[in-house]
Amino acid sequence: MALQHDSLTPPKFDTAPKVLIVISPYYGEIATELAAGAARAIKLAGAGFETIEVPGALEIPTAIRLAAKNFDAFVALGCVIRGETSHYETVCNDSARGLMLLGLEGLCIGNGILTVENMAQAELRADANGQNKGGGAAEAALHLLAIRRRFTKPAKGRIAPASEHILMAGKADKGTA
Repeated sequence: MALQHDSLTPPKFDTAPKVLIVISPYYGEIATELAAGAARAIKLAGAGFETIEVPGALEIPTAIRLAAKNFDAFVALGCVIRGETSHYETVCNDSARGLMLLGLEGLCIGNGILTVENMAQAELRADANGQNKGGGAAEAALHLLAIRRRFTKPAKGRIAPASEHILMAGKADKGTA
């Protein structure tokens, strides 16, 4: 029995999102396939996108943080292939940790940084007409954005937050010492 993966229906947006693809082209052919898959998924969702390149996977979280105010969602793309040293673990763990921390800050990020044992595995996962991990990362970012937009819209009938001139418990009155 072949392994089957289910996927979600692409989200719909009232306002077209702006997505930033941040890619490390260290392995050029892999990067090109990942980017093609991501671009196709973003276009299918009716979103616009820009692409920037960074030297390696470790720089991807920093680039996303620097661009955070200018985009609605982010797609992190790259490839790390195991070598003979522990550098592989450092790059894989730290890039993933950086992306996760940014996600916990509220950024909508799809992680498409491949972490593989060899080039054959990378080619299989990057293929835009196959496993399409670039497209999957873009879809993940868009789904997170749809969730964020759902829960940050003000609901009708909600009570407005307290204004600054109301003294709340635990706040010091600016007029007293």
